Amino acid sequence: MVTVEEKLRALYKLQLIDTEVDKIRIVRGELPLEIDDLEDLIAGLNSRLDKFNLELEDIKNDIAGQKNSISLSKEAIKKYEGQLKNIKNNREFTSLTKEVEYQNLEIQLSEKKMAQQEANILHKQEVINECKEQMEEKEKELKVKKDQLDKIVKETEKEENKLLKDSEKAEKVIDERLLSSYKRIREKMNNGLAVVSVEREACGGCFSQIPPQRQLDIQMHKKVIICEHCGRIMVDSNILA
Repeated sequence: MVTVEEKLRALYKLQLIDTEVDKIRIVRGELPLEIDDLEDLIAGLNSRLDKFNLELEDIKNDIAGQKNSISLSKEAIKKYEGQLKNIKNNREFTSLTKEVEYQNLEIQLSEKKMAQQEANILHKQEVINECKEQMEEKEKELKVKKDQLDKIVKETEKEENKLLKDSEKAEKVIDERLLSSYKRIREKMNNGLAVVSVEREACGGCFSQIPPQRQLDIQMHKKVIICEHCGRIMVDSNILA
């Protein structure tokens, strides 16, 4: 049967190992998060670029449609002008003249729409080019950050893997309930310290003074003692001696 002292020793060893792992990961800094943010940004820019290209295609299709309308109107004018040569009365003349005027108005309207769409193409192309430039810039930045992270990972991977194996070994000695408490406390603490040693009669986490009787209980290694102020597990500084 594993004694409380052995559990506390394993728990403190685990804390020391996890602290070293934390230090390694601090070296990586915010790079993983920055890489995730850049990848999300690039994916968003890609979606925008696809949308802009579809809109540009729609504009070009509309211009093609306007050109086709102009061609049809010109053919109609040619037909009506031919019919004007063979009119038989004023009524036919008025009717054909109105048709020619209408088709000319249709041509003017299509030309106006084409001019607007040509301007839209120029604007849309500027937006697309800006989007592409931004993507290229972010992709370069992403590559730099990935290279930096890869370099750091390669430098620390061997050490981290060894520490993680040591961490697994230490966890096996600790019962599930105590281990869960340790992990829960660790998550709450900014510095990841769930187990601290007593230094100068004070908690090594929050530096609150510990009453003499409580110090004696800690030194006895007979039970798990929690700091009343910060909630960390406290151990004797000589527990690993």
